[in-house]
Formats: sequence, structure tokens, C-alpha cells
Amino acid sequence: MKITYYGHSCFLIEAGGKRLLTDPFISGNPLASAFKASDIRCDYVLQSHGHADHIYDLETVLQNNPEAIVVGIWEIHDRYSQKGYKTHPMNIGGSWQFDFGKVKMVAAVHSSSFPDGSYAGQAAGFVIDTPDGVLYFAGDTALTRDMELIPMTCPALDAAILPIGSNFTMDYKEALIASDFIRCNRIIGCHFDTFGFIVIDHEAAVNTFAESGKELTLIPIGQHIEI
Repeated sequence: MKITYYGHSCFLIEAGGKRLLTDPFISGNPLASAFKASDIRCDYVLQSHGHADHIYDLETVLQNNPEAIVVGIWEIHDRYSQKGYKTHPMNIGGSWQFDFGKVKMVAAVHSSSFPDGSYAGQAAGFVIDTPDGVLYFAGDTALTRDMELIPMTCPALDAAILPIGSNFTMDYKEALIASDFIRCNRIIGCHFDTFGFIVIDHEAAVNTFAESGKELTLIPIGQHIEI
């Protein structure tokens, strides 16, 4: 499984022979100014919720990937299917077998609305089970004991993408607790540094995990790792 970071909460996950994009927000992110959303090629978009800093470039991505399928909660499916895009609706607790693997939509504790202020359903996360590995993408969330259900209902995780920037989500200290809840020692950080509200101390965050015998990876924008 290859994971490329495009900043904020936008990752390109290559697994199961497909390319999965999460929460496309590139053109509005000054830290990702070297990249264009229109250049990204993907087969699916996993959309965690409707806030602008997660959905800003969704239509640009879909216009340049006309066969791509948006996987999201019912309200996201409803909005974008009415616009003529390909979608797959899900809701919290549900699972579906796709051609790249199985996806389970799990709870996230966060608000969600579209940029125009209309209701975007509940925020969500995804557990992605592929032949190349099992990955949890938490989306935006507070620390919640619902995370303890993940190892009870899903295969063992190889890695997890968790928000660590605080203010709008949990911070890296709470992400460390979350790693215990989900029983995963390999964490990839997201939702940090993009705005002044969520700038973090990288060294302190990485060391906090290391002191507990765990790994926090902060992928430089535009680079990738393999798990």
C-alpha cells in the first residue's frame, strides 16, 4: 500500500489495484501550492464530511476523473449524484465490498456542513481493508470511545491516519490514546499546520509517540510512504 500526502487530510492511497483519494483540499491550501487538484488521477474519492477544507476540490477532481466514484454518507451521495457524478452511498456502521477491497464507515465526532451551509450528514471515518493492507482513515474527529469498536469489528490495522492538530479535532496526545483504542502502533498524522489554529510542534509530537514505543509519521507534502 502506497500513501501519498497532498496536505491537510488529502491522501492518495494506492491499494488493491486502485487509487483512492481522501478529502480533496489542495487549491485552497497554501502549503500544497506546488500541486494541482486537476492533475490527480484516482478511481475513488473517500469523502469524510462536507467542510470546505475537505471537499473544496472534489468537483475539480471528479471533472478530471469522470469514472471516479465518491464514497460518502447519504447526504454527500445525494448532493453529488444529483450533479451527475458517480457515487456510492454509505452510512455509519455499514460495510461494502468494492473491487479494491472492503470499506467500513465508522463514527467520527465532528460537525459537517457543505460550504453553502446546508446539512452534509454526519462526519465519518473509513476502515479500508485491501489485499495490500488495512488502513483506518479517521477524517476529522475528537477522541471517542467508539474507536474501541474498530478492533472488535474490523481486521487488525496496519496503519491509521489520525488528525493531530487540535482546536478543530483531537491533538497528538489524544491521538496517542486513540492508537491504544484502535490497537495500532503505526500512526500517520493529518489535519495539522494548514492554518494558524492547528500548527503543531513536530518534534514534540513524534517524540510523544516514540516514548510510548509507537510511531507517528508526518509525511512531507508531495511525498509518500509504503506500508
